[in-house]
Amino acid sequence: MATATLISTVNTNFRRPTTFHLKTPPLFRRQEEVVSFNSKPLELQKRISTKNASVCSASRRSTTTTDASVSELDDNTRRVLQCALWTAEGVYIIWLFLLPYAPGDPVWAISSDTINSLIGLSLNFFFILPLMNSVGINLIDAPVLHPMSEGLFNFVIGWTFMFAPLLFTDRNRDRYKGSLDVLWGFQMFLTNTFLIPYMAIRLNKPDTENTPKKASQLRSVMVNGAPVVGVVGGAACLISILWALYGRADGNFGGVADRWEFLVSYLGSERLAYAFIWDICLYIVFQPWLIGENLQNVEKSKVNLVKYVRFVPVLGLVAYILCLDVDEDV
Repeated sequence: MATATLISTVNTNFRRPTTFHLKTPPLFRRQEEVVSFNSKPLELQKRISTKNASVCSASRRSTTTTDASVSELDDNTRRVLQCALWTAEGVYIIWLFLLPYAPGDPVWAISSDTINSLIGLSLNFFFILPLMNSVGINLIDAPVLHPMSEGLFNFVIGWTFMFAPLLFTDRNRDRYKGSLDVLWGFQMFLTNTFLIPYMAIRLNKPDTENTPKKASQLRSVMVNGAPVVGVVGGAACLISILWALYGRADGNFGGVADRWEFLVSYLGSERLAYAFIWDICLYIVFQPWLIGENLQNVEKSKVNLVKYVRFVPVLGLVAYILCLDVDEDV
């Protein structure tokens, strides 16, 4: 009699899982209501598992679709930017170097006067010779050119000089397979002819099998000596502006109004000066673009400063270089 009572109790507990309703998620209660109490527990688990799997599968598909659309939008933006940059490179070379329609002479018909002017400007690089001559050091006599042309030349060169630490600390620099040393060296002479392609190539998708390049000697010097580069480059740009307006005061070049009139005429007749204006406009775009994507290289306490100052031509690049955290592995 006791044995029969024990079997009856066990069967009753097995057929009526009273604790099942308390632990069942609300998502499956409706389905559970239509399941008979006579159903086997294994069948009930299979039905609930099937229901749960279908819900999870739908959720995964929704997430995947969203991620794919975002990725596709990013890829489209990247392709548009790359297309625009390569188009700008083609226009830059064809319009400024080859076609005769821009002011001045194209490369294939360059005049001797333009060559002599370019040599003179190069000799007065960063005003080293004129400043040496002004204090009585006359190892080489500095060519006497219009201060406005000298100022424009050295302003662009000084700005280009400061791009070295920025390029060597760019987080996407490894996507460019060539030598950054060579690229920056040519940039100093041909400016955006080489910088535009770099800006396009750095937009490529990252190479998962790419191994980081060994730091060159030039990179080490430019990054570790970034404060010196910033001071020298910034000073060169400031002196260039002052020199263009007030330099060679005893050379009968007139006042500010006369020099401004010369600049307008110079830009409309000399291909080199005309190209420099293109370079300045492109630098105004490239400087905040590159700095904005490399703010992680800046000292944490100065990130907000650089973030907003980066839009100011020249000054933003000086701020990035002076605030560069050289102790970090950049």
